[in-house]
Parts: sequence; structure tokens; C-alpha cells
Amino acid sequence: MAQIQVNNLTFAYDGSADDVFENVTFNIDTNWKLGFIGRNGKGKTTFLNLLLGRYSYQGSITANTAFDYFPYQVSEMDPEKTAAELIESWKPRIEMWQVLIQMDQIKMDAECLYRPFGSLSFGERTRVMLAVLFAGENEFLLIDEPTNHLDSRARDIVKEYLSSKKGFILVSHDRDLLDKVCDHVLVLNRSTIEVQAGNFSSWWENKEKQDAYRLAENEKHLKEIGKLRSAADRSSRWAEKNENSKIGFDPVKEPERNISTRSYIGAKTKKMQSRVKSYEMRMEREIEEKEGLLNDIERVTDLKIQPLKFHKEVLINAKDLSLKYKSAEQELFTGLDFQVKRGERVVLSGNNGCGKSSILKAVINTLELPEYGTDPELLVSGTFEAASGMTVSYVSQDTSFLSGSLKEFSDKRGLDESLFLAVLRNLDFGREQFTKDMGEYSEGQKKKVLIAASLITPAHLYMWDEPLNYIDVFSRMQIEKLILQYEPTMLLVEHDARFQEKAATKVVRIGD
Repeated sequence: MAQIQVNNLTFAYDGSADDVFENVTFNIDTNWKLGFIGRNGKGKTTFLNLLLGRYSYQGSITANTAFDYFPYQVSEMDPEKTAAELIESWKPRIEMWQVLIQMDQIKMDAECLYRPFGSLSFGERTRVMLAVLFAGENEFLLIDEPTNHLDSRARDIVKEYLSSKKGFILVSHDRDLLDKVCDHVLVLNRSTIEVQAGNFSSWWENKEKQDAYRLAENEKHLKEIGKLRSAADRSSRWAEKNENSKIGFDPVKEPERNISTRSYIGAKTKKMQSRVKSYEMRMEREIEEKEGLLNDIERVTDLKIQPLKFHKEVLINAKDLSLKYKSAEQELFTGLDFQVKRGERVVLSGNNGCGKSSILKAVINTLELPEYGTDPELLVSGTFEAASGMTVSYVSQDTSFLSGSLKEFSDKRGLDESLFLAVLRNLDFGREQFTKDMGEYSEGQKKKVLIAASLITPAHLYMWDEPLNYIDVFSRMQIEKLILQYEPTMLLVEHDARFQEKAATKVVRIGD
């Protein structure tokens, strides 16, 4: 058991005016199962790279342990190689027997190590890499979003596997994973960093209580400041009026006054001015105590959507549906029955490669929506009907095509630019991001661009393909709240268990 000590860490990327970290200090234990939580762009992956020594920084990071990082890099030539061949470059100090032990624990057939890496599914690649990662000894492991693109079954296997391990830091936005795996959390708040025992749910419960307390304290201080300000203003006016009365008086109206009363009036004025000074000092103390109270509160701004109501009740009707690509020998699936009715949120669930995204493509083909990329290779058998005349808003799981400015993107999509930027701000986009090329964005920020564009597009049907990959926890909560409030008709592919529980009205399981 060892400590990783971070003292007065300050870091900013070259050319950036803003610090990612500024005078940050905290300690973590290498024996922990540490969940790493924070908004997109707050610096989670950056911190992992700082631990690995990839960037120069100010301050100090002291660690008497070696680090290893997931996911391993895969070059353009690597997909042709087997995982057994790649292990030598990923983790050259380990023996194959060590990997085989981990392969068994993560429920993987050793045969996968000897197939071309590019032929493995996302879930298989993730599990092979994790098996290699944990095959070493005396290391603190840095695991960056291991469940992105994984189906529900693969996620469950990864959860079970990680819950049996320790000595790692896990970057994830999957609340279910963080709850089942972690015993401590490291949280990048809006202005501070905190380390706390427990999992995501225990931290979130504490945060909600703390935020409620801070809001109440802020309200109390505001009221006290208001009272003091009124009292100071009143005393100041009294003092000024009293002081003005020293000079000149009407002997007819004020026969009892004489010149000797000036000293009495002066003393009274001085006393009132002293009282004003006391009020001002108390106000300064109240303002000082109030300062910083709300800095870390997560203001989850309500999002809005503009769903259109279609005149027909059934928007999608599938009966004995089979999908197949021309180049493939077998169908993706056969005999699938489901409907999407007005007001339903239907989530497609199943193993990677079972055809979930292809169903969304089939809708695009049927309605002939070239702006979303029709696929002539996709063949449909059975009954598949999409109501003609309906408007569809589509979010692809692919973000690689995003480049250029936000203005160029909004112009190309015919979006209201000011509204588009306002929604991005509500999704916690900093204004400094607006001037950057989208190619420089993190994956989470790119995903938010597509979601924001969809939200401001009035549509009868919203089709989102794995929309929550890379999206931070707080934005996931915003999106869940939006869906429950506006009840748009949706057809989604999403593996987040919490999201399915909260947002879906129906789950269609493919391959059961």
C-alpha cells in the first residue's frame, strides 16, 4: 500500500489561456478502487496523462509505484496482428500464463488471443486489453472509460471483473459501474477537487445534502447582508441630517437651541457614523463568509426539446423482420417483431453486432433521408414500415466527421446558431470552446454537439444511436429529465442501465 501525493499541481495546455488544474493538492491510496468523476473537459484524461509523465507541469506528483494505462494504443497496422503478438508492445514485462489467468477471470476464451485483433468485437477487445492490464504486478492502473460501445452483457462482465480487483483509478460516466466497482471517488468539482470514501451514489447523496446546505446558508447571508445594508443606509442618513443641523438655526422656531448645542450634535453624529462603520464591517464579514459557497454547486440547467405530434399512432412497425448486408452470408437477426408508437421511448438492446444500429439505418433507408446517410447494402426481409411524411432527427454514434467551426456546422444543418450555442452552454460548454475547431473537441464534447443539434430540431421521431458514450454524469441526468418532461417519441440504442430504467417505456431485446 502506497500513497500518490499531488501538491500544488498547476497545468495548462500550450497556447491555452485557462489552467486545467491550478494549485491542486490531494492524496490517494494505491490500494483503492477509485472512481474518477467530472464533467466533460474538466481534465480527467489529462490527469491520467500527467501521472504517466506525458506532460510537463508545475507542482509535484509523488508516487512510489508504476502506472499502466487502458486502453492500449492500436496503430493502423495492429488490427492485422493477434493480441498475443500485441502484448509484447503493450506490456512487455509479463508472461503469457499471467494473461491466461486474467482471461479466465474475465470470461474470455484464450482462442481470442490468436485471432486478428481487428476481427474482435468492441467487447472482446476491451476484455482482452483489461486481461493484459491486470496481468502485471505492483502497478497502479489507470482505466479510461472501459464500457463505451459495450453491450449490456459485456458491461456486466466488466463490472464483475473490476469489482474483484483493486489498485486502480477508473474514469467512467456509467453510474451503475461506479456504484458496483468503486470504494472511493475522486471528484473534479467546478472549482475544487475532493476525495471521498464510497461510490457514486453515496457521494451524490452527500453532494445533494451539501448543496442544499450551501444554498440555505447563501440565502441566510443574503438576507443578513440586506438587513445590514438597510440599517447602515438609515444610520448614514440620520448622521448626515444631524450633522447638517449644526450649522444655522431659526431662534423663533428653536428658542431652546444655542451655540453650545453644536458639540452635543457633533458627538451624536460621531456615534451614528461609528454605528455605520460597524454595519459595514459586519457586511464585509457576511460577504466574505458567503464567498465561494456556490462555487461547486452543479447547476443542472433544464433542457428543452420541440417534438412534433404525428397524426398516426404507429410510427414504426416491424413484423417478422430480418436484416442482412449484401456482403454477409448470414442475417444479423431474423423474426423480430416490434412497434414504435407515438409518445414511446423504445430502447434497442442486445449484443454488439446484433443489428441495433442497422435498424436505425433501415428507417433512414425506408424514409429516404440522404442527409443521414442511406445504406444501399442493407437488405430488409419481412414487414418494415416507417410512417411516410414524418420528420426524423438522428444522432449517429460516429463523431469522426465533425470538424470546422460550430458556425459552419449550424449553417450546414440549417440551425438557429444562437439557439444552438445556448443549448451547448446549457450542456456545460465553455464559451472558449465556441471558437475552436470541432476536431479539437473531446469525444464527449463532440457528442454534445450532435445532441444539441438534435434537441433544437423539431421532429416526430428522435433516433439516437448510443448518445451517452463519453457524456458526463451530470449531462446524462439533464437528458433523462428532458425526456421524462417532454416525452418525445424516440428509438434509441443505449446500454446505460440507469438510463434504460429511467427513460425507456419499452426495451426491445434483439437476439433473445
